[in-house]
Amino acid sequence: MAERNLMTDLPLVSIVTPSFNQARFLEATIQSVLSQDYPRLEYLIVDGGSTDGSVEIIQKYADRLAWWISEPDRGQTDAINKGFAHAHGEILAWLNSDDTYEPGAVSEAVAYLQAHPEVGMVYGDANYIDEYGRVIGRFPAAQTDYRRLRRGYVHIPQQAAFFRAALWRKVGPLDPTFYFAMDYDLWVRLAREAPLHYVPRVWANFRLHSDAKTIMADDRCWPEMLRVHFRDGGSWFSPIVAKYLVRKVVAPYLRWRRRRLFRRYNQGRGE
Repeated sequence: MAERNLMTDLPLVSIVTPSFNQARFLEATIQSVLSQDYPRLEYLIVDGGSTDGSVEIIQKYADRLAWWISEPDRGQTDAINKGFAHAHGEILAWLNSDDTYEPGAVSEAVAYLQAHPEVGMVYGDANYIDEYGRVIGRFPAAQTDYRRLRRGYVHIPQQAAFFRAALWRKVGPLDPTFYFAMDYDLWVRLAREAPLHYVPRVWANFRLHSDAKTIMADDRCWPEMLRVHFRDGGSWFSPIVAKYLVRKVVAPYLRWRRRRLFRRYNQGRGE
């Protein structure tokens, strides 16, 4: 009886995975969610009509999913919104179909949010991993807040972020006109309502590979971040605009570094 009461006292956590033609990574993502030690978890998968065997992978785990669907959609942002529309949890997160959780991530995030009811979102650290699952670096996570977010200091690995459903209902859903910066837009809206807190624990793995959106991100992400900045009354004379202009200048170097990183790790495998 005591164990049952403990279970009902724990908040339900809803995790959404948006996916489209990511069969080679999808199963690892699913397993990393379903192997979490947190007992009150509902998992939802929104597939965009994949044709690469993803549906067959999802069907293997269908009896352990709260809900799933495979149908054409308007992209990742639309898929995430669709998943959260079917979620019932008090705490929400999304995990893309090429990323993974570390063991214990959900339990630790929930424990922090339970101990700090004033915090609207908690996030941890994330490793960078390559397409083979090898750790190749660490996301530069750090404490941020509304003021620093507005200045372009994000430092939040989306894969390791968990936020309260009550706030989502207040500021959501994701803006479907954003392709890259929908998470930044959400962080700004959440931070306007409640504190965000960084916990220096590795909770997720952020996969970098040749097909990943992140490899192309700078060219489209920063202009989308500026849309948020100007929408909320930001000035041209601000740190986020300066950072954008600097990154435009150094973008060729950043792309060269990413290509070099992938070549180095592929050569390390003899490929």
